[in-house]
Amino acid sequence: MFGPITLPFGVKMLFNTVKLKPNVTFDDVEMAVGELCSVVKETYGGAKGGFVGGQVFKFSGFVSDQGSLSESRTADDHYVIVTYWRSFEDHEKSHADKVFTNKFAALAAMCSETKELGYDMLWQGAPGG
Repeated sequence: MFGPITLPFGVKMLFNTVKLKPNVTFDDVEMAVGELCSVVKETYGGAKGGFVGGQVFKFSGFVSDQGSLSESRTADDHYVIVTYWRSFEDHEKSHADKVFTNKFAALAAMCSETKELGYDMLWQGAPGG
């Protein structure tokens, strides 16, 4: 569940920003997020549905002075669920499936906002050689 992932070039990345309702903490949603991630991995992984890998992040509060062009140096507390898929069609098909929608509903009930945007991979690289 916590192992490294390898991303083949050309995967589609879905970036889902999740803001929790007031007085809801990650401890409150941790089980729902874990179950959701497990269902996606086991039900839609690989040839079963096009899921390649994923990650969950919590905003640390850090905003880079060096990498930010905006005057604003603030952002609301939020979480990010990043998933990688063979295609946007595979993603949409899985997320319309009742198995997924049942698990996502549990998380959504504790959220004030979620927004999932899709990205095409243009470059990837790693140090070394």
